[in-house]
Amino acid sequence: MKKLVLTGAAGRLGSYLREPLSKMCDEFTSTDIIAAPAQLHANETYVQADLTDLDAMVALLEGADMVVHFGAIGDEAPFETLLGPNFIGAYNIWEAAHRNKLRRVVYASSIHAVGMHKKTDFIGTDAPHKPDTFYGLAKCFAEDLASLYWDKRGLESVCMRILSCAQVSNPRAVGTWLSYDDLIQLVQRSIDTPITGFSVVYGVSDNDRAPVDNSKAHHLGYTPKDNAEQFAANIYAENEPLDPKNPGNTYHGGPFAAVELGNSGVAHLNLNADDVARS
Repeated sequence: MKKLVLTGAAGRLGSYLREPLSKMCDEFTSTDIIAAPAQLHANETYVQADLTDLDAMVALLEGADMVVHFGAIGDEAPFETLLGPNFIGAYNIWEAAHRNKLRRVVYASSIHAVGMHKKTDFIGTDAPHKPDTFYGLAKCFAEDLASLYWDKRGLESVCMRILSCAQVSNPRAVGTWLSYDDLIQLVQRSIDTPITGFSVVYGVSDNDRAPVDNSKAHHLGYTPKDNAEQFAANIYAENEPLDPKNPGNTYHGGPFAAVELGNSGVAHLNLNADDVARS
């Protein structure tokens, strides 16, 4: 691949992806709204840019083969706060990709696009949208945008519905964990699979208690290696029994399913200090 672009490169997940993605292409361009990191990889160019600026996105994607789109506000917030980066920003990425004739957009979607489905329902990649927050609604918008641009303009997309990509620190994560190594593999398969069309895949490790079904995404060749069951006994022993009447325990969105619209869901995830530091 000649040129690959990563948005949200300064974020918690984007920072894990810069090195492995730089090895998949001749020219690697990373971007975020903040200033460049202290060190760049040998083939990496960093561009400080705002997702809400369509002209900037068109210039950013010039000459690229694919874009890996992780840029966004990564939490629930008031709709007006999310409108620019999460909604308009998504449109700008797909439109800029179309104008520059990119082959594919690889998108960091989220379980929160379907977060109001019950956890006892073993939902597949074809589960209808059922967002739990404005944040989840933005993921639904981007997934539908991806579908539209494939149907009408032939631009491929892989929408990765990431569950819990952080260290296992709460009972929910025993089922929803996506290890950082499996995240990297998932993005790599979303890039190097020859044909994807419009695809949806859950970003989850090979957990014994995984609550979602990836069987209809086998064409991507994603075979997770890690399993959160190794943490189950300690996590369950350290936490009180879960309240079955709390929607944060009974719906796929976890705390996002329980918070009032516009209020942070991340604040209730009990993230490990290292994950918080990288947020």
